[in-house]
Amino acid sequence: MERDHAERVARVLKAIADPTRLQLLHLIQTAPCGEACVGELTERLGLRQPTVSHHLKTMNEAGLLARERRGTWVWYSADPEGLRVVREILRAPARAEG
Repeated sequence: MERDHAERVARVLKAIADPTRLQLLHLIQTAPCGEACVGELTERLGLRQPTVSHHLKTMNEAGLLARERRGTWVWYSADPEGLRVVREILRAPARAEG
C-alpha cells in the first residue's frame, strides 16, 4: 500500500472510529433526501450544536461527508468517494500471519 493511500485510509478510519460519528453518518445516509442540517442532527441525537458541528467537520475533512451552504444553514450528505474507501477497507481480504 502506498503511503498516501495509507494516510487517507487512516484518516477515514479515525473519523468513523467514534460512535457519535457513526450515528451521524447513518442519520445522514438514511435521511429522506440523503442530507441533513446540523439542527436536525442535534435534535435527533440530543447533543449540543457545537458537539455535532465538531463531529461533522471531522468527517468532512476525512472525505466522508460533503457540505453545502444554503443561506444560514449547512447541509451535509455522504460523499460517495469517502464511502467507497470505507467499502474497500471492509472488503480487503484478511491475510494469515505466518
